[in-house]
Amino acid sequence: MNPPTIDDIRQAHDRIRDRIHRTPVITCSMLDEMSNHRLYFKCENLQGVGAFKLRGATNAIVSMNDQDARKGVCTHSSGNHAQALARAARDRGIPAWIVMPVTAPVVKRRAVEGYGATVISCEPTLQAREASAAKIVAETGATFVHPYNDPRIIAGQATAAIELFEDVGELDAVIVPIGGGGLMSGTCLAMTALSPSTRLIGVEPAGADDAARSLAAGERLPQTNPRSICDGLLTTLGELTWPVLRDHLETIMTVEDQQVITAMKLLWERAKTVVEPSGATPLAAVMSDACPLPAGSRVGLILTGGNVDLERLPWRMSG
Repeated sequence: MNPPTIDDIRQAHDRIRDRIHRTPVITCSMLDEMSNHRLYFKCENLQGVGAFKLRGATNAIVSMNDQDARKGVCTHSSGNHAQALARAARDRGIPAWIVMPVTAPVVKRRAVEGYGATVISCEPTLQAREASAAKIVAETGATFVHPYNDPRIIAGQATAAIELFEDVGELDAVIVPIGGGGLMSGTCLAMTALSPSTRLIGVEPAGADDAARSLAAGERLPQTNPRSICDGLLTTLGELTWPVLRDHLETIMTVEDQQVITAMKLLWERAKTVVEPSGATPLAAVMSDACPLPAGSRVGLILTGGNVDLERLPWRMSG
């Protein structure tokens, strides 16, 4: 199994462009002033299902042959990939079984059920997720669609970077959150082909920093007891995504949860944009004193999702 090529990514974009939203790129002069950079926000929080995950899931399902598609699909996910696969399966008229940890946000579980998928609860461990999904696949014959360790998923996620480049041209840097690495590896592959001089920077919560530790060590290290409000970034790197990150990323920044909460509030108050914790990490990174970019840089930030439980806003909970 090899990572997608730029041709694979372009084909994915052609395949899904009429099935997803081309999300806007917005700017905010106040956030430019506060960060001392020129920021371009790719608003995947406005994507269908409220997250970039619809890109990869749609590409994976549209790519399936009819015989496999009729048996349905299965995955495990804390939320956004779950919603995306459920939506893409509904749009093709095939069944979907989604394994979700009991800790997944209620707003995301309800959305998955609303798309007609069958939700199976499990304990919040990777082992429990994988065991539950394997059982379903064995019983139904459904195709397992991994949340990130799949070339079709990576190619689909990479289309966000293609659109960002088409809309704003060459950038000095792009900052992208890292969970399993599907979006970041796709962004690396797309931007390396389209704009080789663009600096590629990942960002993770300090409490779920397996990618940063892996990059520092030069080998893929497992996620260990992750703790962060960024529920979409608690997974471990994939065997397919890790080599791409290792070979292309300049650095991976880590941010504390309080920095993420501040970034969420700033996006809401200054840019009038609702973003979930995982999606706010790039702004938290570029606002950090540890940001390695020189003042005045043109920086692309992918706001990965907007599925926020309005009854549990983090600054209200922490207050």
